[in-house]
Formats: sequence, C-alpha cells, structure tokens
Amino acid sequence: MKVSREQAAKNRDRIIDVAARLFRENGFDGIGVADLMKSAGMTHGGFYGHFQSKDDLAAQACRRALAHSAESWAALAETSRGDRLGVLAKRYLSQSHRDSPGQGCVLAALGPEAARQGPTVREAFTQGLQALVDILEQTVDGRSRAARHKQALAIMAQMVGAMTLARAVDDRELSTEILDATLVDINARHAGRLAGEGR
Repeated sequence: MKVSREQAAKNRDRIIDVAARLFRENGFDGIGVADLMKSAGMTHGGFYGHFQSKDDLAAQACRRALAHSAESWAALAETSRGDRLGVLAKRYLSQSHRDSPGQGCVLAALGPEAARQGPTVREAFTQGLQALVDILEQTVDGRSRAARHKQALAIMAQMVGAMTLARAVDDRELSTEILDATLVDINARHAGRLAGEGR
C-alpha cells in the first residue's frame, strides 16, 4: 500500500524527532539505524526512502533539536522579567536538564562526538550554536555588539562545559556542585559588569 505524501512527511518528522532524542541519550554511535527505526515504529527498510545516510539523519536531528532549543530560549528570554541571562542560565544549569539529556541541549549531549562527525553534522552544530549565542547576546550588556558577542560566547562555553562535566562525573554531589558553582559565577560576573557600567 502506497503511503501518501502527507503521511510520508509525518513519518519522516517522527524519525527525526526520535533520532534527536536517542542520539542525545546514546551518542551517535550508540544506536543503529535499525533501532532508531524500530523506536519510531517503522521498519529498517524504509529508512533510505527518507534519508541518504545515518549521517544525514544525524545532521537533521541535531538541526531540529537545536532549533527547538533556540525557540525555547527566545521564548524564555522574552517572557522573563528582569535578569534574562540569570533565568536562562538557571534553566540550563539545572539538575533536571542534567538528568534528561534526551530532551536537553545537543551541544552538551553530543558536542565532544560532533568534532569527529562529518561536515553536515558539524555544520548543524555551527548554525545551532550561532543561533543560541545570538539569543544570549540580547541578555548581556556591552557597549558594542562585538563585546556582547564575546560575552555570549564565553557564557555559552561555560554552560556547555559545566553540563558536560556534571554528566560525566560519577559523584552526584560533585555534579550538582559543578552546576551550582557555574551558575553563581555567571550571575556574579554579569552583576559585576552591570555595577561597573552603572558607575
């Protein structure tokens, strides 16, 4: 029985969404195409009707997950009153984010692996990072866009690094300490800049 274009598009979207979650949970090499398709409720044989390769799927899954992160960050920043950076950092550096990698930031879940992936995956990471940094730029203060951009890059690297370490260690107390210390540092630095500019 032939599948309609509409159903084929829905199937493809479901595969991408499932892959985005499972790659973040298991890593790029931690799950194969057969298991991805099974988790999406489809047969292995249908994979190549939707994607050129596993690398193609990985790039599209990362692109979609990063776009969702950017949408979520933008909405959170827009609805936050006062310290938008503090709100974003608190959400990112939370224990719930740490404990739910399949629903969280692709950069923290797959960043170290992405460096060894093909150009399509790395391009998706690059574009996704740039979108998130653009949002962070709007939450920090600086006299020029270049200054705000540097601050946003540093904060992004700090948050992703902290989350990566917090998930890597086997000591839960240390893991939480990493997240809390990073949040305190980001808030203190940001408050210090604001106080300095207010003089």
